[in-house]
Amino acid sequence: MAEGIVKRHSRKCPFHDGKRCRCDGGWEAWVYLAREKRKVRKTFAREDEAKSWRAEASSAAAKGGLRVVAYDKRTLYEAVTEFVSGMEAGTIRPKGKGAYKPNTVRSYERAVRLHLRDSELGMLRPPDVRRDDVQAFADGLLAKMAPHSASNALNPVQAFFARGLKEGKLGHNPTEDVDLPAGQSKRPRRIVAPAEAARLLAALPAEDRPIWATAFYAGLRRGELQALRCMDVDLGGSLIHVRKGWDQVEGEIEPKSEAGKRTIPLLAVLRDHLDEQLLRTGRSGTDRMFGRSADQAFYASTIDGRAKRAWTAHNLAEREVAEEEGRPADLLTILTMHECRHTFASILIDTGANPKAIQEVMGHSKIQTTFDVYGHLLPGSYDDVRARMDAYLSACEPLPAG
Repeated sequence: MAEGIVKRHSRKCPFHDGKRCRCDGGWEAWVYLAREKRKVRKTFAREDEAKSWRAEASSAAAKGGLRVVAYDKRTLYEAVTEFVSGMEAGTIRPKGKGAYKPNTVRSYERAVRLHLRDSELGMLRPPDVRRDDVQAFADGLLAKMAPHSASNALNPVQAFFARGLKEGKLGHNPTEDVDLPAGQSKRPRRIVAPAEAARLLAALPAEDRPIWATAFYAGLRRGELQALRCMDVDLGGSLIHVRKGWDQVEGEIEPKSEAGKRTIPLLAVLRDHLDEQLLRTGRSGTDRMFGRSADQAFYASTIDGRAKRAWTAHNLAEREVAEEEGRPADLLTILTMHECRHTFASILIDTGANPKAIQEVMGHSKIQTTFDVYGHLLPGSYDDVRARMDAYLSACEPLPAG
């Protein structure tokens, strides 16, 4: 029998009388923690389960990741539900931030309600959950949804265990190294050149051009555009101050991170659009810059729908003209508002902005986010590096002997 694993026997088992075991008392595995001078014990129905847990626990103990903690008698569903409630109340906060975004809380709550509540994983006690339990749960999710959706459904469980381990309330994190494909978004991220951005704006209804121009030429997120007030636009100083975000249920909210509060240079090409917006609406001060009224944010679906219809109509007319003239149609790329933000980032890169400046203007809390999202656009791609090195080494080659 493996060290640290013993067979359990019921009180009436013949084993106690020196006879052959005839009970199903299960197996007990333990790991000794030298610092606490105590054993961490756990029981299992089968010996192979006990061996698997002990191997994982021994590895965690060697890394300092196994602790003696109080046994959590709640089911995992109950524990994660309380965890999400704490996120909503603000008693549980993300690292380095004031609170979770309302949309994140709603996403977690929905995942727990739809996927964890009636699952086998949800009925286990948190200390009893093993990696293979989480893997089985993940595999079940993948069988009925796309990888990115399965990842979203698993997020609250991962966050719960990660926090519990960090705070010493749990002795292990069974969600680590779970095999779950990263998945791809339904559509690749698209950007357009400045000339096409101007054509896209020209094809829109006049009243919608200022808001899309601000997405193209200032890179604001949709929620930041909804929350933007007239006083946030400093025409005299040629600056736009991003101070708030917008949640579709909660309304005006604080930005996701402190980096979200930022000042963006107001480009000359955007100034005319914002001047026109202020003159047309007569708004000022605390009025919503792009609201459906002075004190109400715009409906994203309304703005998106009008733009899509305008661009689709433009492309239809262009196809007809191109067919008559016997040439290829020069069609517009129909973008989302967030893709306009990506276009703004590409313009920053094309004009030579360094990564730190891009991070600050885009409102990323970490520069790694900037590299992850826009690294493929930054100077220094593999082909660029190869060409530069070839040119440098060629210049360093010795002249042929005369």
